[in-house]
Amino acid sequence: MGPTLSWLGELTLGRAHLEQGIALYDPQQHLSHAFLYGGHDSGTCCQAIVARILWLLGYPDQALRRFYEALTLAQKLSHPFSLANVLFLAAPVHQLRWEGQAAQERAEALVVLCNEQGFVQFLAGGTILQGWALAEQGQYEEGIAQIRQGLAAYQATGAELWRPYFLALLVEAYRKAGQNEEGLAVVAGALTMVDRTGERWYEAELYRLKAELTLQTKIHGREAEVQQEAEECFHKAIDVARRQSAKSLELRAATSLARLWQRQGKKAEAHCLLSKVYHWFTEGFDTADLQDAKMLLDELS
Repeated sequence: MGPTLSWLGELTLGRAHLEQGIALYDPQQHLSHAFLYGGHDSGTCCQAIVARILWLLGYPDQALRRFYEALTLAQKLSHPFSLANVLFLAAPVHQLRWEGQAAQERAEALVVLCNEQGFVQFLAGGTILQGWALAEQGQYEEGIAQIRQGLAAYQATGAELWRPYFLALLVEAYRKAGQNEEGLAVVAGALTMVDRTGERWYEAELYRLKAELTLQTKIHGREAEVQQEAEECFHKAIDVARRQSAKSLELRAATSLARLWQRQGKKAEAHCLLSKVYHWFTEGFDTADLQDAKMLLDELS
């Protein structure tokens, strides 16, 4: 129930089920389950998924701590597939926190382990994260190529889960590389997939990325229309994030919309919008998202 609800965007309820699973878990008693149910240890799986949910809910520091707890437990178990599962499920916490170097290191560890053990699906996921990390550090062409390679390998396994998120990583790489039309095409496909499968936990970020790409697209004589379309997407991102209690994604979307309003001269409205979200947070003030929001608030004051 925990993972399933979290994929659907029911983050608070999903977390509650996972926390209950963690409370019931006993490594000595339940390690044998790894050989019966899906090939991985349930305790490490619960911890890893909770790490991602905690970031979404607005607790980036707690998310990182849970990731380390899951990783430490998986390493103690000496069960390769459980370790690969933790790296696959929780390494994106570094990506969500915009920690490119750390994400690259975790992805490389996952790729090495999967090559040794023959874990094809997780290998594809690690390849995608490696590509994102390269693009994040300015190696756009190489990063985009690696993400696309990983996506093709992942799709070849028949897996559907995680694909909207992985496509968002490709969109982000396209955006930073200035390849706006390519990014808009991919984000349209990702949003169609969200509607088809119901995997909505990263839906808000997809709408935010669509808005950012729309703003970067230069259409002569239609600037007002472009800004209006982008603003609608930002509002959609905020609405989705609020519905899911995804405070970290709400902060990103609010920051993006506030920056647009700043350009339009609506500084008071921008400050009001962003201030309410920013001051909800109680941790993670050294992370990129909160630092970006704080810098913009200072400009708007």
